[in-house]
Amino acid sequence: MNEFDAVQELADALLFEGYVLYPYRASDGKNRVRWQFGVLMPPDYSVVDPSERSWSQTECLLDGDDAVLTVRLRFLQAQWRHVLDADKAEVTVLATDEATYRPWDEAVVRTVDITTRLHRFPREVPFQLPGGTETEAIGTAGFLRRTRQPITGTVALSLKKLPGPYGVTRLRIRVENTTANGSSERVGALRQALIAHHVLVAADGCRFISLLEPPEWASAYAVGCENVGLYPVLAGDLLLSSPIILYDHPRIAPESQGDLYDATEIDEILSLRTMTLTDEEKREARGTDPRTAELLERIDSMPPEFQDRLHGTIRYLRKVTEPEPVSKPWWDPGNDAAVSPSTDTVQVGDVAVGNGTKVRLRPGVRRADAQDMFLTGRLGTVVAVLSDVDGETHVAVALDGEEGEVQRSHGRYLYFSPDELEPMK
Repeated sequence: MNEFDAVQELADALLFEGYVLYPYRASDGKNRVRWQFGVLMPPDYSVVDPSERSWSQTECLLDGDDAVLTVRLRFLQAQWRHVLDADKAEVTVLATDEATYRPWDEAVVRTVDITTRLHRFPREVPFQLPGGTETEAIGTAGFLRRTRQPITGTVALSLKKLPGPYGVTRLRIRVENTTANGSSERVGALRQALIAHHVLVAADGCRFISLLEPPEWASAYAVGCENVGLYPVLAGDLLLSSPIILYDHPRIAPESQGDLYDATEIDEILSLRTMTLTDEEKREARGTDPRTAELLERIDSMPPEFQDRLHGTIRYLRKVTEPEPVSKPWWDPGNDAAVSPSTDTVQVGDVAVGNGTKVRLRPGVRRADAQDMFLTGRLGTVVAVLSDVDGETHVAVALDGEEGEVQRSHGRYLYFSPDELEPMK
């Protein structure tokens, strides 16, 4: 078994995020601006458009300095698909009974593997992908001609043993696109780009330390890591450096039946929308890309029981041996005299925090979403202390100032765990 097999499905989801968007047709406007995640352009194009980088850097922490490392770089290489008629003349559209074909940029999965011992660092490993042309017949109606441009790049590995008694080593992985003579137009430059690139690392002989939730003794080391374009998270015993924001140990929902290439949407919604496409729209979608054709086939043949699984899932079940009477559900404060959110308190340090307590917000990295992070350091006032079905305590907070007045008027507050609050004494 390959050491990266356990995260293959997750890595593929990163690789193909945004590859083709609903309604999955080459002619649709959304599919004319593609591949926004993890793109490393040729350096010449990065000079034309400085917002597009040609390199990325991953820095992570290891709890030792003697191990065998396996580093895997994965990315997509675009290939330009021309559509030809039966006489091999280029056309803008070619229709058959099964599919409608248009010019389109497909992609090929590329992998660069490096295995080395830590004491053999630093290392710089160049790689090269040749160009080429392939032609595929579409019955007797015409042909598809696929053209790839050459790509060159490097993966540079370096180590630094960090001071202190803990034996911590910082690993740096720099991925760079070194392709010369890139196009000055984005569409052309993408054909020589490392698209949706990400890095997987396995360490035999030591372990990775989380940068999101490091142990207290390693927090200063974690802050000193500089990551550009990618960010490393733990994935089991492996490290995954991703261009998309992830928590440690991410996973694909088990209900998902396959990639829909648009993870910002919900599988059920995308599946239902795809079922509503007309026959002509489905013909064009089948001709847009082989992966889209497979997606349509999977959705059209999805059994009803698989569709039902997409419609809401209970992640955790709590066994209740003596449930309260239906007329007095225990979660309703109005029917439970032992619960009073407006007067209950929770201990934070040596302070009993409850309704009216002034607090400073310290959202946790793992639990908070991106919007919560903008609230770090803001002041607010506690409105209520509540408990959920799992026995966890949550504190409702209204921000100080005009925002808090709006929240109070609507009865819509912000909710935090007690350890995310700093009482203002």
